[in-house]
Amino acid sequence: MRKKRALISVFDKSGIVDFAKSLCGLGWEIISTGGTSKKLKEEGLEVRDISEVTRFPECFDGRVKTLHPNVEGGILAVRDNDKHKQQMEELGIEPIDMVVCNLYPFKQTVLKEGVSHEEIIENIDIGGPTMIRAAAKNYPFVTVITDPEDYERVIGEIRKEGDTSLATKELLAAKVFVHTAHYDALIANYFSNRVGMHSPKTLTLTYEKKQDLRYGENPHQKAAFYTQIRETEGTLTGATQLQGKELSYNNIGDTDGALEALKEFGEPTVVAAKHANPCGVGSAETLAEAFKKAYDADPVSIYGGIVAVNREVDKATAELMAPIFLEVVVAPSFSEEALEVLRKKKNLRLLRLPHIEKHDYTVPKAKTVLGGLLIQDMDLQLLDGEMKTVTERKPTEKEMEDLLFAWKVVKHTKSNAIVLAKDKCTTGVGPGQVSRIWALENAIRQGGERIPGSVLASDAFFPFPDCVEAAHEAGVTAIIQPGGSIRDEESIAAANKYGIAMIFTGIRHFKH
Repeated sequence: MRKKRALISVFDKSGIVDFAKSLCGLGWEIISTGGTSKKLKEEGLEVRDISEVTRFPECFDGRVKTLHPNVEGGILAVRDNDKHKQQMEELGIEPIDMVVCNLYPFKQTVLKEGVSHEEIIENIDIGGPTMIRAAAKNYPFVTVITDPEDYERVIGEIRKEGDTSLATKELLAAKVFVHTAHYDALIANYFSNRVGMHSPKTLTLTYEKKQDLRYGENPHQKAAFYTQIRETEGTLTGATQLQGKELSYNNIGDTDGALEALKEFGEPTVVAAKHANPCGVGSAETLAEAFKKAYDADPVSIYGGIVAVNREVDKATAELMAPIFLEVVVAPSFSEEALEVLRKKKNLRLLRLPHIEKHDYTVPKAKTVLGGLLIQDMDLQLLDGEMKTVTERKPTEKEMEDLLFAWKVVKHTKSNAIVLAKDKCTTGVGPGQVSRIWALENAIRQGGERIPGSVLASDAFFPFPDCVEAAHEAGVTAIIQPGGSIRDEESIAAANKYGIAMIFTGIRHFKH
């Protein structure tokens, strides 16, 4: 019987020596390349160098080692095809029964600080992907391993059955094509970003699994959490969970919504969120004061909600949080005294997220639709040039401060959205309505007695003066909105009638 042969060429050498020893113990011949060959020989293994198979030296600084018919033919030949068998014999090509290969570390290289373009290019693997794709294509006859975690399974099957099972070979082949697609997507994204290619004709996104989730939005839906490869600093994928239950699909989505809103603020700020909408936002000189504002803004909706803060959680703030049922608290850090207070709530998820303030991301926002994917730039722009006062009365300095505060919050509230605020605290939030007047009515209803003296922010223009009239009746004193409706003059006239100051920003912030 012919001696079976394994071609081993790995960058990640974890577990490879023991695996190769096991193969040799089972009577396999080992072919290897470069550093892998050297490593195995140092461990006392009998190894045949790839140049003996190709009858051609490795060349061009190792760029060409395995790209040869004696290698690719040995992998790709169909073993039960008589014509292939005859050609192998005529050409002197010996079959290769196993390929063990993991690729040059392109991801690790491109993520290195200060890495040069030349070094990145040299870490684009060519021969490795060719070999493993060839082996995966011919999986009924060739076992291909790219993940060291699969060594034990393969060796166990060979010991028991004399070969890898067909089911395992097919699984390993699938892993190859997932692996090479991911690898090529990283390279494509690197080059696209380097040359400034925007909205290419074909789009390949790649993410790595961070964790499986218990379920999705509902228990009958499967779900997982994936992370992008670059620019995760300050994002939820870079957070460390300090305590509490495993994060759910809804927890992650809602916390991300709170984080996006939080990143608009530089001073100590607390964003309480429910269903990814801000339900209470407060800014103050201390975090404890800011939390009290956010809580008082809507003490009902915060129940079972998410809290995101942009300063270290201290003991005073933790003591305000502790009596409330919260799902998640995310902060740049927690003092030891705060942790002592919050650890008593074992199910409360505490997430530490350094650089929580970072928000200059270049990665686009993606949203799936049936049969497709929507892609857009992140909405990083708050204003578009200078704001314009369009009414007879200009806002006071304090009103202007609150208008900008409300504008930041409404930007992160689902459309149609209205936010009312006073003293750097939301007094009413009306998210996700099909009519703007309904959004305002909901915000007014929620705020109740807190509304008089508030300012109003609208994510888009007023098509009718009804919102101005309702705002006046509730006691609103100033309004900020994009402007741009063909009926702007009606809203301006209504504001002038009631002595309300109105600002046009020239930019809208729909969030769907």
